[in-house]
Amino acid sequence: MKFSIEKEVFLKGLARVQGIVEKRNTIPILSNVLIEADQNNIYLTATDLEVGMRASYPAVINESGKITVSAKKIYEIIKELPEKEVIFKSKDNSWIEISCGKSLFNIVGLSSDEFPHFPDADKNKMIPVNGSLLNEMIEKTFFSISNDEIKYNLNGIYFKKIIEGENNMLRLVATDGHRLAMIQRNMEIPQIEELDQGIILPRKGIHELKKIAEDSEENILLGFIDNSVVVIKENTVVIMRLVNGDFPDYNRVIPKNNEDIAVINRNLFLHVLKRMSILLSEKSKGVKIELKKNKLDVSSSNPEIGDAREEMEITYSGPEITIGLNARYMIDIIQTLECENIKLAVKDNMSPGLITPEGDDGFISVIMPMRL
Repeated sequence: MKFSIEKEVFLKGLARVQGIVEKRNTIPILSNVLIEADQNNIYLTATDLEVGMRASYPAVINESGKITVSAKKIYEIIKELPEKEVIFKSKDNSWIEISCGKSLFNIVGLSSDEFPHFPDADKNKMIPVNGSLLNEMIEKTFFSISNDEIKYNLNGIYFKKIIEGENNMLRLVATDGHRLAMIQRNMEIPQIEELDQGIILPRKGIHELKKIAEDSEENILLGFIDNSVVVIKENTVVIMRLVNGDFPDYNRVIPKNNEDIAVINRNLFLHVLKRMSILLSEKSKGVKIELKKNKLDVSSSNPEIGDAREEMEITYSGPEITIGLNARYMIDIIQTLECENIKLAVKDNMSPGLITPEGDDGFISVIMPMRL
């Protein structure tokens, strides 16, 4: 195999697969990127058996073929080469020669025979999804994904098709047991068994899906193969294995009787919370929220550092309520929103709080109270 390619193009492709390759080296071949040369393109493929990516890039192909090489090492080599054309050549016994200007590298590769098969997707059986809309939905739920690997069914985002009246909607839900974020948007989705039943996409796959979605306003294609979801955008294909488990009944967590509602300026509240969180530590993560008539008092206390309090004007006419909430969780929620005002709906100091953007019925976030 032999090809020549612009350094910038090659580096961009190798950078894309760095987040995919297996880092733990349990199976050596999974630390490698598969490089294939055919006609006028090279194809870069990486997988950790949970998430895989394959993308094509233009190149001058002198001799077709395929080889695998350490994804990290070849990326580091190409990154430091001069801004000139890179010539890549595979030799006997899976050795690889890389030359650029006066630089010459000879490195060891591995045969492509052991590299996992990357399935072919049929574009005709996939549905178009607006990239910018999907990016917004992921942005507003990703922060609530659980990091606890024991709770494997919470280590992702739940996707489900919802029908309300004549409207088809896509709903995304994420929760870690302490907070929940749910968003739904109108989207023309045909009848697909997987989305009708609901699926869980893994955290790592969601991260790659978001990178694809945020790059463009154009549609991306979404489809299913076996127990995996396939995403295609232009020259890039990402395939991710679905999380095997049942997502909890999130509707039971969403409070139905939080009738005391405060309307709060989003930006002012965000900066108040950031100031109050300066004093907080891992042991004392909560801030005290005191709702009074058209007033909101936010305070924090840390025995090792000190305490702080700040008052802000809001719109509120309910009874006085004091509730402890995790400041970091509140900040995560509020900084994903773009609205001028948010609504904080509470019931009492022992019940979950409900946060929604004013004027948007498609997003809600639930945050559990804390004892302070």
